[in-house]
Parts: sequence; C-alpha cells; structure tokens
Amino acid sequence: MKAIIIDDEPDCVKLLALQLKMYCSQVDVVAECSSSEEGLKAIRAQQPDVVFLDIEMPKMNGFQLLEMVGDLNFAVVFVTAYDKFAVKAFKFSAIDYLLKPTDAKDLQAAVQKVERSRRTDSRQLELLRQQLLSPQNPTKVFPEKIALPHQNSVVFVELKSVLYCEADNNYTLFFLEGGQKYLVSKTLRDIQDTLEERNFLRVSRQHLVNLDRIVKFMKGEGNYLVMSDGFTVPVARSQKEKLMERFGWL
Repeated sequence: MKAIIIDDEPDCVKLLALQLKMYCSQVDVVAECSSSEEGLKAIRAQQPDVVFLDIEMPKMNGFQLLEMVGDLNFAVVFVTAYDKFAVKAFKFSAIDYLLKPTDAKDLQAAVQKVERSRRTDSRQLELLRQQLLSPQNPTKVFPEKIALPHQNSVVFVELKSVLYCEADNNYTLFFLEGGQKYLVSKTLRDIQDTLEERNFLRVSRQHLVNLDRIVKFMKGEGNYLVMSDGFTVPVARSQKEKLMERFGWL
C-alpha cells in the first residue's frame, strides 16, 4: 500500500513514518512531505493509496489541499493535534482521524480501515464536494453523523440520536437516546457554533437541544421543554421568542 505523509512539522513526519515501518509493514511510505505544496506535488506524482494528512498548515491547510487535488482516488487519514477539526474531517469523509501523539493501535486500526476501503468512493467524493460549497449555498448537505472526540479516539454518532447537550464548565455532556452519554472537551458555545445550523438551538445558558426531539413546550413561570426521552430542559426567557420563531408558533 503506497502512502504519503504530509505535515508541516518534519519531526512528526519522521515519527509517523517510523511508526508505520514498525507497526504497519503492509504500508510503503513513498513520500515524506513537510509542506502542503510539496504534498500536492507528491500526490500527483505518486498516485498513493492513502495519504496521512495534517490539517493546520501554513499557506494551504489540509482541507484546501484536498480541494486542489480534485478527484480523490485515495484514502485520507487526518493526523492532527487539534480535536476541534474532527467534525469537519468527517465532512470530508476521511477514513479515520488520529490525534497526535499517534497511538500505535489506533494507527494500525486506521490502516486496516484503509485496506478495507482502499479508495474514497463516489458517494464520499460527492459529500466532499458538497462540503466545499459556501455556507450561504442553500444546496449545502450535512452528513447525518457528528464526530465526538472521546478519549484517544473519535466516536461517530447519528445526529438524530442526540437529544440535547448540557454545559459542564469547559466540557459539554451529550445526551443520546437509550441513555448513552458522552463528555466532550469543548464548551457548549463551541458545540453551538457547529450544531445550530443543523436544527439545534441554544435554549438556555446550560442547554442546547435537538429541535426534532422536542415533544412539548410547557409555558408559565418556569418555561421548559419535554424531550422525547421524557427529560425536561429549562428554556430561558430570552430564548423563548427565538424558540417560537424556529417552529413558526403564533
């Protein structure tokens, strides 16, 4: 399996190449690139099976590089120190998303996923192209899942299964149907920025709700929502009007 590593930190490139040599003997690293420009040239010249790609790089980040490539006839594994890019990485239909420093078992699992897929299929490519549209474009299509950084991995959950999110200082707790919970090291504000354009709404200082999972709105002294799991979520007075607008209530 021909692989290219692209990362603006040379030490990270060398370390990942060494890990692949030690733990993934089926991978042949044909190019080690320390800039996105160098990486773009290597992709066009080498026609790799998989690209291990950093995201935050000067001049041209990982997402912009993929846009320049055009047809993606190779698998993409993002490798980055920043978990804030997880959701966007999923929008680009990456095979996997690894956090630095890379764990050997996670790396082996990613390579196994690449072996099963070997290339980005046409549906993934269409998702990629849709996500490159401007946010103002009404034809923009969102994936049906969200990526949640969890411990040393990223868990993908269906958006429709998320009932609501609750602030916990600098963390956010995701409540899913069936009683599942995930604690994510992001503030509720960060989560709000990602989800409010996907039919979620911040209804109080502590809560962001999935509008599709609301069963009832109880008005009065203590405004609150009844969610599909039976739990209640308070609604701040300042957000009541915005909630009514989203549903077109009179």
